[in-house]
Amino acid sequence: MSDPTFRVGVVGVGWAGQQHLASYQALPNVEIVAIAGQEADMLASLGEQYGAPHLFESWEQLVELPELDAVSIAVPNFLHAPIAVAALKRGLHVLSEKPLARNGIEGRQMVDAARSAGRVLDVAFNHRLRGDIQTLGGIIQSGELGRPYYAKASWMRRRGIPKIGSWFTNREMAGGGPLADIGVHVLDYALFLLGEPKVESVSAVTYAELGPRNIGGMKWETAQAKGGFEVEDFASAFIRLEGGGTLVLETSWAAFRNPTDLIDFSVLGTEGGAELRAVGATKAQVGDLHVYRDVDGEIADYQPTAEPGRAHAAVVENFVRLLGSPQEWPDNDGSQALRRAEVIDACYLSAAEKREVAVA
Repeated sequence: MSDPTFRVGVVGVGWAGQQHLASYQALPNVEIVAIAGQEADMLASLGEQYGAPHLFESWEQLVELPELDAVSIAVPNFLHAPIAVAALKRGLHVLSEKPLARNGIEGRQMVDAARSAGRVLDVAFNHRLRGDIQTLGGIIQSGELGRPYYAKASWMRRRGIPKIGSWFTNREMAGGGPLADIGVHVLDYALFLLGEPKVESVSAVTYAELGPRNIGGMKWETAQAKGGFEVEDFASAFIRLEGGGTLVLETSWAAFRNPTDLIDFSVLGTEGGAELRAVGATKAQVGDLHVYRDVDGEIADYQPTAEPGRAHAAVVENFVRLLGSPQEWPDNDGSQALRRAEVIDACYLSAAEKREVAVA
């Protein structure tokens, strides 16, 4: 008996939407039947490239298409909740780009809709699926490092503000700056590596020192910038975890630091420690991974090997796998992504009110 074919639609024709389309096309049991986007030329080009029979200017038209099984959402953050809720109410499974939504309130609406519909709500947290992070996760979960009690994680950019003056730097449309955009990736992979401890409280700071001065974007973007920088360009959070553990998180779109982007994670455990540095960030398919241990009182450090990351291909592959496993749908309703959104909300509140904020 052959595997079922899943019919999908993709909303968004920018970089993220194109990653979803390419990843779906690579799978034998997926048919791309619809694409929606407002850039007419790109929409037509992608429709031809992927053989999609239905092309729409509006997402509303796409989610009404009767032959769909699932929808990918790859559009600005303020549209995640309305599209996801509408699609879930239609009985469609949903894969959304990160963050889940602009805030936890919208995220809760999405999760409630997924539960009511009995459908999958997944989020593209592709960094937790990196080969090096998966390898380190296996080491930590095996107990080799003992009990993790302190960790630091970051994604730092020198000049990485995405399109100054666009929706990315508009608070109403984006919900936040690098903390919401790439910091949520850091929070996700860090909590994954630490075994999903409950976050008890956060104390955070945010700064907007460079973006408002049109510093920190790509040169061609900065030259075209027309102002409108309403979010932070750097954030740091001290996160208290259940059981006494601590996570320190940093993220920047723009900062006077080494010009090469960096994704990293370090952890101290009762029986060992580890460090992961992906210099070049997403361009580094495998980071530099070290494990620090003593054996019989002697230093026994080593460097594990890891497979290259597969980015969105791994996310989409797992999403499609879930579609064929109805028994897993109830456990994949977006709840974990909602907890990430609630922590980010607490960080922004903490920064605004200059106090520690408990996370419910």
